[in-house]
Amino acid sequence: MTTLANFWLRTAIYTGSNARALVPDLFRGLGAKRVLLLSDRGLEQAGVVEKVADLFRLTTRGVGPELAGIFLDIRQDAESECVNEAVRYAREIGADALLAVGGGSVLDTAKGVKYALFKGLRDIKEAIPGGLRYESFPQAQFMPIPHIAIPTTAGTGSEVSPIAVIYNEELRLKTNIINPFINADVAVLDPDLTVGLPPKVTAFTGMDALTHAIEALASPMATALTDACALQAIRLIRDYLPEAVRDGGDIRARLEMLHASLLGITAFSFALNAIPVHNFAHAYGAMFRIPHGLANAVFLPVVMEAIPELYLPKAKLLAQALGIYDHGQGNEALLVKSIERIRQLRDDIGLPADFADYPMTEEQFAATIPAVASDPAAISFPMPPELIRAIGERVVKLTVEKG
Repeated sequence: MTTLANFWLRTAIYTGSNARALVPDLFRGLGAKRVLLLSDRGLEQAGVVEKVADLFRLTTRGVGPELAGIFLDIRQDAESECVNEAVRYAREIGADALLAVGGGSVLDTAKGVKYALFKGLRDIKEAIPGGLRYESFPQAQFMPIPHIAIPTTAGTGSEVSPIAVIYNEELRLKTNIINPFINADVAVLDPDLTVGLPPKVTAFTGMDALTHAIEALASPMATALTDACALQAIRLIRDYLPEAVRDGGDIRARLEMLHASLLGITAFSFALNAIPVHNFAHAYGAMFRIPHGLANAVFLPVVMEAIPELYLPKAKLLAQALGIYDHGQGNEALLVKSIERIRQLRDDIGLPADFADYPMTEEQFAATIPAVASDPAAISFPMPPELIRAIGERVVKLTVEKG
């Protein structure tokens, strides 16, 4: 139990089919004049960028705001160089507002651009030399750059979180900026823009959201507020993730997964403390470019088995949220059943239990141990090297090759 906590959900949220139609008016209300749209090439090819860009041509009719430019060269993991390129472009076109349309990499890139513009930075790495920059109110102040985010995946919840994860290519490290004003002013959850997401990506982004919720529930910093968000996220993922994977056109399932993603990251952000699953996912993702949600999906049940003491206090609540009935069983039995239910969910949505598609040498595997230990988010829950190795061996034992 802690004596001080904060729950600062600053982002306004609009949800529903075709909610994107509100975007120009929302920007007008925020005082925006020249909007930079940030997205990626995949969403351009899928026609999503055009659908959003057309809104400005169809609805503003010369009264503003103007879509001043589109930046699409965003790569996996919100690379720092992508952020820097987007910052240069934003300054070139005189953008005074940001519209992020995409998954976590796009949403985090937009956050990095916003921060760099506000701070007058040319290189976002200057803000995070040690891997983590934590700024809290009142030292952190409002960033007067109108900012709207439209997530096209249901996993990171980055549209509402006060965390920007930026990949440092030089250090091969995922770095973090935490600031209560870095998230979007408005999040628009439009399930229509997620129906084209492939089943595999739907699956592992959904497992990312589940990991957020479970790590938030288990956190020593959890409160009634974060528990409420975490438990509802788990229930929604239990009910709707298999449906969204099975039928990508199921609008109800797509919308509820967007809600689950948002709730999961909200719980995670405001209970942030012990996140061992994410420590592994950050390190393996940075070293081998394993998609973040897939890394979480593989590590989640293994870490829960290896560190049961972290999850046992809330085992009953977790089991109930996963649809497991408590017949007077102890927390240990309920935790075992919850882990098995998570594995079953992962199997049902077609995700692997290991990294067989990402082979590594023994030398590379050995390097994962200090990488996990030195993850910037591992400060509050350090793990001994032998535990890190044991967990890693569970998921790479079939892929390790002699160097």
